Amino acid sequence: MRPNFHLMRATLTGALGGLLFGFDTIVISGAIDALVRLYGLSAQGKGLTVAIGLIGTVVGALGAGTVGQRLGGREALRLTAILYVVSAIGCGLAWSWPSFMLFRFVGGLGIGASSVLGPVYIAELAPAKWRGRLVGMFQFNIVTGILLAYVSNYWIRTMHLGATEWRWQVGVAVLPAIGFLALLFGIPRSPRWSASRNQIGDALAVLKMMGEPDPKAELDDIREALVQEHASAHEPVFRWKYRYPLFLAISIGAFNQLAGINAILYYLPNIFASAGFSQISGDQQAIAIGFTNLIFTMVGMSVIDKLGRKTLLLVGAAGTAGCLGGVAWLFKTHSHPGALVWILVTYIAFFALSQGAVIWVYIGEVFPNSVRSKGQGVGNASHWIMNTVIALEFPVVVHYLNTETPFVFFAAMTVVQFAVVLFVYPETKGQTLEALQRRLAPAK
Repeated sequence: MRPNFHLMRATLTGALGGLLFGFDTIVISGAIDALVRLYGLSAQGKGLTVAIGLIGTVVGALGAGTVGQRLGGREALRLTAILYVVSAIGCGLAWSWPSFMLFRFVGGLGIGASSVLGPVYIAELAPAKWRGRLVGMFQFNIVTGILLAYVSNYWIRTMHLGATEWRWQVGVAVLPAIGFLALLFGIPRSPRWSASRNQIGDALAVLKMMGEPDPKAELDDIREALVQEHASAHEPVFRWKYRYPLFLAISIGAFNQLAGINAILYYLPNIFASAGFSQISGDQQAIAIGFTNLIFTMVGMSVIDKLGRKTLLLVGAAGTAGCLGGVAWLFKTHSHPGALVWILVTYIAFFALSQGAVIWVYIGEVFPNSVRSKGQGVGNASHWIMNTVIALEFPVVVHYLNTETPFVFFAAMTVVQFAVVLFVYPETKGQTLEALQRRLAPAK
């Protein structure tokens, strides 16, 4: 039996925020050099221009849990869609560097909020046996957005639009943002949110609509978990009994960025330029890497509920460590520049089928119902804070030291990740959210 139409429609709509997430975060890679020239930015200013959106994501991720608990995931996602629309229009029409930075920050708020709300919304709709693959649709849409951003940047660059080129690159995101907002008016509320508000009939109706095999039993399990935890929208997540899920969420969020993924994706044209590639050639190689990211995210999603989250994380950490070491060696020795594309393609493949496919699923699974949105916010904030620091400092380190130093650091961090996952992380595949709650954060 496969997921039904209603479940797939709600999943794809919730996951569409991921496409805008991927597009908006990566599209800056094509516009950044034009902005540096236009506003005479230093290495630190360049890093800040990339990082300002990420600062917004930290704020958005931290605040989204509270908003999601209060309004419900569907309504909160509508707010994120409005932020995406405002950001795209504002960035495209920006009249100064400060105005551009302001609208990038607004877009970051939407990205951070949707990175929390989208996976939680899908996880709370999906039956346990499909949850990994369906929540993985959010990551699939992120990498689709990344690929579309690289293709869009390349396509707009070939149009030779001159001084307005960067405006088109960042402003075109308004089209999918409007589509996302419209689609959000055709999906149901989360049954777990409805149950937490004692709207039992609505919760049961949605569980039936989503194809839950035994909706009455699932609703009873949800209600029991809510009672056991004395769930309320005001329960704090930073409590001693949640120390284990907090560690898991914070560490996987941090390790995701310490593997260097977004530093590579944001500055990919600059990395290729350092190896001697032309601007157009670098854009073409970026498309190849974005395509690899998409394909191997699909591979990861197809096996996540079979092989499990932990196995994929271990395979990915080992593979990315080797590739990052290879990139560092290429820049250190200034040899075999043509191999850079293939090493980065292999790196992206390992990352996409492991960290890329697992992170949003895993963070959404390890917290109890009563604090799931807030816990997702904490894990995502860890991810975005680390992302911001790395994006801000990557061009500075390269400018004042050398290109290989960041890659040596990223390789070392993936080795640490392998050890932590091996000895500390639990496997979560095939278990209901309520069963995981009893295992990872038992009521006391």
